[in-house]
Amino acid sequence: MGLVLGCLQVDQSTVAVKEVFGRYDEVLEPGCHCVPWFLGRQVAGYLSLRVQQLDVRCETKTKDNVFVTVVASVQYRALADKAVDAFYKLSNTREQIQAYVFDVIRASVPKMELDSSFEQKNEIAKAVEEELEKAMSAYGYEIVQTLIVDIEPDEHVKRAMNEINAAARLRVAANEKAEAEKILQIKRAEGDAESKYLAGLGIARQRQAIVDGLRDSVLAFSEGVPGTTSKDVMDMVLVTQYFDTMKEIGASSKSNCVFIPHGPGAVKDVASQIREALLQGNATQS
Repeated sequence: MGLVLGCLQVDQSTVAVKEVFGRYDEVLEPGCHCVPWFLGRQVAGYLSLRVQQLDVRCETKTKDNVFVTVVASVQYRALADKAVDAFYKLSNTREQIQAYVFDVIRASVPKMELDSSFEQKNEIAKAVEEELEKAMSAYGYEIVQTLIVDIEPDEHVKRAMNEINAAARLRVAANEKAEAEKILQIKRAEGDAESKYLAGLGIARQRQAIVDGLRDSVLAFSEGVPGTTSKDVMDMVLVTQYFDTMKEIGASSKSNCVFIPHGPGAVKDVASQIREALLQGNATQS
């Protein structure tokens, strides 16, 4: 009914371009307008002032001959004060923007190596935005922001890069593991050396205590039993140690069969051998 009467509504964030007999007349702002069609007036079209987004995928080659797909996201909008230029000067805005993005990306990325292209994404986006701003401002459009959202190398290249990264990490892990094992071995050796040192001190102190005990026993026995000599006391000590040894061998559950002289006379033979060895040693030193 409104169109019949020549009335129309322009929505918010939108403008309408009015023509009179096919010639531009004015830009209609949001709201209600009277456009009497029977007087040759009509709306040629509508133009949105909202921010729009265009995603562009561009395939190119880096300086080190690696083919990559660069994904750029361009956010743009038409300017209300230049709505006439935006409506009449461009027939396909999205294709125009895409052409400029292709041109800038294919001029910038081939100057960089693959690793540098990842590091300089902001520089690529800035170059695209500056070129688009200069070109699209003449057509009544504003470039709000340009983003390089992704750089996708060939699948084989990505797999190779992952393998290189994995190998490097494995090498670092192997070095760290070897260093840890080295430290463990050093600490284990230091602990073993300390343990042996302490064990040696214990054995030395044990032997010193045995010698002191034997000396005290010989002196006490000689004083308590008049007429006994040191030889008699040593024979008695050897007999005592002999029976203690036999007892320990018999009580051990892990001992094998051991054949040794078990008569009391064997002790006398052992004592004689010890004394002869001591006398020979003294004679050799003199």
